[in-house]
Amino acid sequence: MLKSLFNWKVLLNLVVAIGVFVGLVWLTFRWLEHHTNHGQEIPVPNIVNKSVQEAIKILDDSGLDYEVDSFKYDPKYRPFQVLQVYPAPGSRVKDGRAIQLKVNPRTWARVEVPDVINKYSGLAFQRLEQVGLKVGDTIFEPSIQKDAVLRILYKGTAVKPKTKLPRFSVVDVVIGSGPLRNISIPNVVGLTVKEARAVIARSMFEVGLVEHEDGSKDESDIIYYQDPAAGDVRDQGMQMDLWASKRTPAELRAKIEELNSIYRMKVDTALPPIQYQEMPVQEPAYEAPPPVAAPKRESPKPSTDIQKTDAQKSSVKPSSSGAESAKPKTTGTGTSGNTTSANKPSATTQKTAEKAKAKKVVVE
Repeated sequence: MLKSLFNWKVLLNLVVAIGVFVGLVWLTFRWLEHHTNHGQEIPVPNIVNKSVQEAIKILDDSGLDYEVDSFKYDPKYRPFQVLQVYPAPGSRVKDGRAIQLKVNPRTWARVEVPDVINKYSGLAFQRLEQVGLKVGDTIFEPSIQKDAVLRILYKGTAVKPKTKLPRFSVVDVVIGSGPLRNISIPNVVGLTVKEARAVIARSMFEVGLVEHEDGSKDESDIIYYQDPAAGDVRDQGMQMDLWASKRTPAELRAKIEELNSIYRMKVDTALPPIQYQEMPVQEPAYEAPPPVAAPKRESPKPSTDIQKTDAQKSSVKPSSSGAESAKPKTTGTGTSGNTTSANKPSATTQKTAEKAKAKKVVVE
């Protein structure tokens, strides 16, 4: 096997294959050098702080391409001023290499107006500030949607949601202040349905039921009846029902009378007016309650001793001289026992006399 490997034919084929491979590699590198301009590099010019028009002209003259990207707006720099360059100035690049330019835009980037219509004003203001819009004037307009955002104005013109405006733009907000009270109902009888809708909208009312006589929805039909009636007063936003027909109101008199009997209240003026008489106000008479009798107190009954004393007093009244003579005389030499026994009857008689003077008292 080794003899066959070192055969001259095998060696010749191997040498030829190696030569072909080397030749292909050399040709490939030569082609790449020619196609990529190997060794031919161009320095990136310094175009920072120049205007985008000047920068583009310089890159075209240098044989370099460019890509312009809008950078974040910075009010400290001029509009369309080149702020950054990639690759950096002074770098060497191939001919035809695209250079990226970061340019200061003319103004702030545009933002979309958020959908805050019919939303509460407090939340709407917060949402507008979040996207970068500033609220200017707050205009209040009569509406049944109190404290709700009705419209957004930019420079006096109403803008719809998702409209793009420059960031930090000032917008005015129209807010509902509540419905108006006691507005006169307009007269739309004799007008077409289309005309009546416009009149009702201008009067700040809404169209309710629209009944066509023939069942169609033709806006050219003539209004021959309305509810509420013209001249009545209602609050803003109330609905008005309409009856329309292709015939005139004069031809539908019977239908109008029928509707009047349903929707109009009749007042009978033939009855005499009711007269109200004022009655004199009489003060109610209050009777005094009967006196309450106090409980009777019985007089204390005199004791037997008192009765006896009275009897003795009425029968015998000794004189002062007799009493003095009747009193036993005591001497200083008498004993204490004789003195006490002599004075004891007189003290009892005196107490009995004082008790006899008590009067009988009856309390009613």
